[in-house]
Amino acid sequence: MNLKITSLVERPELVEPLWNMAEDWPEFILHDPVGWSLIGRIVKDLPEYVLVATDEDNGGKVVARAFSVPFALRDRGTGELPDGGWDQVLLWAFSDLRHGKKADTVSAIEITVDETARGKGLSGMMLGAMRDNARAHGFTEVVAPVRPNAKHLEPAAQIDEYAYRTREDGLPHDPWLRVHVRAGGTIEKVAHASMTVSGSTAQWREWTGLPFDTEGPVEVPGALVPVHCEVERGYGVYVEPNVWVRHTL
Repeated sequence: MNLKITSLVERPELVEPLWNMAEDWPEFILHDPVGWSLIGRIVKDLPEYVLVATDEDNGGKVVARAFSVPFALRDRGTGELPDGGWDQVLLWAFSDLRHGKKADTVSAIEITVDETARGKGLSGMMLGAMRDNARAHGFTEVVAPVRPNAKHLEPAAQIDEYAYRTREDGLPHDPWLRVHVRAGGTIEKVAHASMTVSGSTAQWREWTGLPFDTEGPVEVPGALVPVHCEVERGYGVYVEPNVWVRHTL
């Protein structure tokens, strides 16, 4: 694969193709209200932090994208990474942009690889390109609220144990956390409430194809932890934990 990675500033004509990749995000994830309202604004307002990979041997097909956002971490008290994880850092970034605050940190938001291009190491390449892009913009660190990509296979496992589980070689058990650590990142903490998706039981049935007629935890394909179902009250809530990883550049 003849891969070319550029920012959206350099190639604005890729705005539409970057949304048309073959993806496999679980349907319910797309109903996080913070992501729904702000993810598109990264493309519009922060195109210099949007990276797109194209396969030049395949007509310039978009095969991967990487979104990140600059924000003012040290302006917020101790500068500790938030328990609110992905949702919180997106809200901070666009609040800082609106109020003209000087950013001191870049947060990864998403790295997605087209289904047809997986297994070729593109996620690691995009992470490296994101680090390089942050460095080129004068930043000294990148943080990432990582969604461990094998945690959905163990929804009942405690995230505080899973995040720090390692293989015999000392690298993380989770493949996506392993990519980050190999790239130079350090696991810092768990963001226990990184993303919240709530909906009626009817909506959850539509999103998942499951009956949602049982009170309590419901395991949903693609979910990192069970969804809490309140049958009598007619709603379900999913609170996703992520893992904060810090990359010093």
